[in-house]
Amino acid sequence: MKATGEIQCIPIGAGVSVREPVMKAHRILEESGLLVTLHANGTNVEGELSEILAAIERVHEVLHADGVLRLVSYVKVATRVDKEPTLAGKLFETA
Repeated sequence: MKATGEIQCIPIGAGVSVREPVMKAHRILEESGLLVTLHANGTNVEGELSEILAAIERVHEVLHADGVLRLVSYVKVATRVDKEPTLAGKLFETA
């Protein structure tokens, strides 16, 4: 099942700057084979629902293995059955 989503991973207790673990999480999502678009507060993804969920699990596994003790991920996932969802389809042009 195709899906689109937004993922925001927040390392807790990682110090003042969380740039490194957040960028590592983004690299893991890029390596997953999903269509990935970084934005200021998270990452948009497009692909198979199972692959999106597996990528989120991989982010948690890797960051915990790297020493991040607490990690919170906020995930929004959208699916539909009338047509294939795409990130591009979520955008609209103004006349």
